[in-house]
Amino acid sequence: MFLELIAVIVAGIAGAGVMMLVARIAGARVPKWLIPVAAGAAMLGTTISSEYSWFSRTAQALPEGLTVVQTAENTAFYRPWTYVVPYTDRFIALDAGNVRANSEDAALFMADIYFFRRWGTVQAVELMVNCDTGQRADPALGDGGDPVWRSTPGDDPIVTGVCDRG
Repeated sequence: MFLELIAVIVAGIAGAGVMMLVARIAGARVPKWLIPVAAGAAMLGTTISSEYSWFSRTAQALPEGLTVVQTAENTAFYRPWTYVVPYTDRFIALDAGNVRANSEDAALFMADIYFFRRWGTVQAVELMVNCDTGQRADPALGDGGDPVWRSTPGDDPIVTGVCDRG
């Protein structure tokens, strides 16, 4: 986050510098108010570019074995351009290299999934998947009791990712 702030500040300085150079070359025929406008436009452009490239940069940096199974796009009224092209601000990754089969039931698998959020910390969750019924459960309730199974749609990307790897 700090590096992105530095990048935005540098972009503003560069935008103002380019406009000052254009004004000097044009010989005072360019209004002076265009200098801060150019700085603001460069800063806004850098911020938008950073928002839209976050998902691809983060997904490419995932370690071997982690695969993206689900993404979520976002729009916001204070970012009107997101209504034209929504941006991905969170996703779920499956540790496909670490899917573990249950020794007692061949349909049950244990998997680790990771929730990535823009401007948030990564959260890891261990879950169980029943590939026969298409259900999944969070076994880490902390009380040692039976897991609570939840039904999922037939095309659930997490269940599909675990069952294809398991």
